[in-house]
Amino acid sequence: MSTPTLPRSTAAPAFESAFRPDWPLDVRRSLSVHLRGTGDPTLRFEQDGTWRVTTTPDGPATVRITVVGGEVRVAAWGAGAEWAGSRVSLWLGADDDPSALDCRDHPLVARLHRTTPWLRLGRTERTWDCLVPAVLEQKVTTTEAHRVWRALLRLAGEPAPGPAPEGMRVPPSPRRLLEVTDWEWHRCGLDGARRRALRAVTSVASRMEPPEAVDSADLQRRLRTVPGIGVWTAAEVVQRVFGCPDTVSYGDYHLKNQVGFALTGQARTDDDGMMALLEPWTGQRHRVVRLLLTNGVARAPRFGPRNAPTDHRRI
Repeated sequence: MSTPTLPRSTAAPAFESAFRPDWPLDVRRSLSVHLRGTGDPTLRFEQDGTWRVTTTPDGPATVRITVVGGEVRVAAWGAGAEWAGSRVSLWLGADDDPSALDCRDHPLVARLHRTTPWLRLGRTERTWDCLVPAVLEQKVTTTEAHRVWRALLRLAGEPAPGPAPEGMRVPPSPRRLLEVTDWEWHRCGLDGARRRALRAVTSVASRMEPPEAVDSADLQRRLRTVPGIGVWTAAEVVQRVFGCPDTVSYGDYHLKNQVGFALTGQARTDDDGMMALLEPWTGQRHRVVRLLLTNGVARAPRFGPRNAPTDHRRI
């Protein structure tokens, strides 16, 4: 006889806390940087709050975040409930310092900085959860990467602990990822290069987690020693793990053109040109990029045919 599923409202959280942010917090926009497309099994924005599933050093956790009267209320379930729940303020950027950005000499950036007071760079302190989807996004369209991420979570992820919304899943552990067979990877639609990169990082995953990886620069060095992990992937990871305000996603297909268009009006810029444009804000370059992207001023015109994604399941 199968065990009936309890209604979400009947499962008591293993951890609860509350705090009042001293900045104009926007939970949805703060956490959307972790959202991997519509239907991401690890992050949901529901009427009863924001739900996020994560791994922790103590085991999986489901966290619900609600805001009532300016107070952020946190409830968490699972073996890692206390670890994850106690770090929600960091996810939302409580220890970020946006005042470190000096943009007085650039009217556009100064205006965006002034009119986007909610923008904080949060940190998750979980490399694995950021690294797996970043590898899946290498050299493919965003749509294709998100489809594979959902397929992988359905295949190898565990159901989220506690009363999470239906379909939420915990990212598979390194050990579970190694158990995925070649034909299962093929069914998910993952090509050989990204498959090899994922297998490579599973063997060193424990050495990539804070506090062993002490800061952004150290984690990038460690990541780039792994075959298949380059500058772009390492940047995407440290932006989320440490809330790094400076590391830019060098090598991104669109970003160089978006930044170049926002700052110069030119439709095309290369990666080195982008870095030259951002050089005046060294130390805060990623924050400037986020300001440009968030406010919709970095929409470079596109030329040529759309890139049709390759469905590796049919190869």
